[in-house]
Amino acid sequence: MRYRTLGRTGIKVSPYALGAMMFGAVGNPDHDDSIKIIHKALDAGINVIDTADMYSHGESEEIVGKALTGRRDDVVLATKARFPVNYDPSGATPAVPNRSGASRLWLVRALDGSLRRLGTDYVDLFQIHQPDPDTDIEETLSVLTDLVRAGKVRAIGTSSMPASNIVQSHWVAERRGLIRLRTEQPPYSILNRGIEREVLPVVQEYGMGALVWSPLAGGLLTGRYRKSQQNTTHRSQFGFQHLIDERRLDAVEQLIPLAQDAGIPLTHLAMAFAIAHPGVTSAIIGPRTVEHLDDLLAGLDVTLTNEILDRIDEIVPPGTDIGRLDMAYNPPAIEHARLRRRPVDERAAA
Repeated sequence: MRYRTLGRTGIKVSPYALGAMMFGAVGNPDHDDSIKIIHKALDAGINVIDTADMYSHGESEEIVGKALTGRRDDVVLATKARFPVNYDPSGATPAVPNRSGASRLWLVRALDGSLRRLGTDYVDLFQIHQPDPDTDIEETLSVLTDLVRAGKVRAIGTSSMPASNIVQSHWVAERRGLIRLRTEQPPYSILNRGIEREVLPVVQEYGMGALVWSPLAGGLLTGRYRKSQQNTTHRSQFGFQHLIDERRLDAVEQLIPLAQDAGIPLTHLAMAFAIAHPGVTSAIIGPRTVEHLDDLLAGLDVTLTNEILDRIDEIVPPGTDIGRLDMAYNPPAIEHARLRRRPVDERAAA
């Protein structure tokens, strides 16, 4: 395992990070089996575990906490907060006021809950799961700074943060004497390369580490999703539209023979691509079974030649997203039409 430095933190991390989203009711409800996966990853040299309080309503953190008994000091432990712990993406369960967001009121409580479930008194990396348009960045950085100084957090970061917001956060931190964001966790894969335009260059400019998520494009780069083929995988039951997007499937059909010509599985091609970018520190894998983990670990030493990378560029041009992941962050102005349109009376007057 060749370890990399997480931005300028001095923390050494593996090029693969173990994502814990699939541990618990949403993925693998068997705690013992999930713990076995975690231990196997650690034994293979992976030293980063990334979870979040909302994964399976806190169950993921509980499983990770059990798995780290006696091994906590050897792990770079990361968690995230922003959404309610009982987050319901369908909106069927009403949100409770002040139990989400990036405010001081919520983040202090959220971290305490995470520490309790994880069975530790500190996390190495505490991340804001998504931007919170209702909370001023100075408010968020202020509480994160206090949590670091209290010894509960070693470093702070964000996830899915637009490049302009990252720059703003560093400006505010410098002007207000607050601790700077040290990491960003954006989506990145062969099919989703949009962060190459601004996010990764900004991350590099500010000396931040990048822990990229969904390097397998939400499952599409496993090779188990093909055009004109019914699939019954675990992910398909959630109705993700990115799994049936014809544009994405067309690209996959071009990538499969490329991987075959290279003599490697598509998953290995995808993972090697994700960690080849100089701005990427680690790529987060999210195995649900031991078999999934074994497949990914087998590709740890795969390095892509410039010729293969050039062919990938021909299929998906640099800085380009083909479709979008259902889980990807949409800024408020994209999510809500009312923020893009003047009121009717103003339009009529014009």
